[in-house]
Amino acid sequence: MAAPCSLIKGTLMVTAMFGFMVAVGLAADKTSAGEVTENLSPLQPPFQSMTGDELFRKLLEHNRLRDVRLEQYSAVRSYDVTSDKGKLYAEEVVRVEYRAPDHKTFVTESEKGSTLVRDLVLKRLIESESETSSGRAHRDSSIKPANYQFDLLGEQDVGPYHCLVVEASPKRKDKYLFEGKIWIDAGDYAIVRIAGHPAKSLSFWVNRADFVRQYQKIGDLWLPAKDETFVHMRLYGKKILTIDHRDYAINGGTGGSTQDQTATNRPGEP
Repeated sequence: MAAPCSLIKGTLMVTAMFGFMVAVGLAADKTSAGEVTENLSPLQPPFQSMTGDELFRKLLEHNRLRDVRLEQYSAVRSYDVTSDKGKLYAEEVVRVEYRAPDHKTFVTESEKGSTLVRDLVLKRLIESESETSSGRAHRDSSIKPANYQFDLLGEQDVGPYHCLVVEASPKRKDKYLFEGKIWIDAGDYAIVRIAGHPAKSLSFWVNRADFVRQYQKIGDLWLPAKDETFVHMRLYGKKILTIDHRDYAINGGTGGSTQDQTATNRPGEP
């Protein structure tokens, strides 16, 4: 019975991290923040005099305009929980429907793997997001000046997007805030990627937790493309949650997947 007990304890630790991910509203490839920032370019003349506060203002204005434009969307999400060796514990495919300003519904389209992992991890994650979006479990964890300080580091391309890279430093030690890097599109001032780890230890059982989120541009709106969370746990090794976001239909129209957009969009294009 040792294996089932280990899996139960492990998934409970993973659930704690996934709750953090939902609360922060942060997802994407396996490249760490440190590895990605090794090849930064210096800030060019248009941005050399820009302060972190000024960049923050531009980001918040972009977010405000996005919220005005985004009336509704539907998308398909695939949630996978695996080991670092690629063993699949569980998978859940759901369709999410969003209606402004904060209503989300989730309908399961398919599922496989461990019922235990789906119930303890994936279904709890989906329920937590639904509660957070409607304000029933709201925490002050948004990316705003009250929670973070921005320090510009340089410039870098992320796929087809040319970005300003900033160090995001939390203003308090809180497991619902993070320490890490943010890549912001130099034309739209939209978040393209976030990579980091919680600002406060999640649990004695969690040695380290790292996440990466990638966004995609669909039309003139930026939406999540892929999330990956890597949790290193004492005794139970590494667990990985991957969430793929695809098949967007926005404001009654059609959208696309990450692959569709990165194949066609370039910095500054609509």
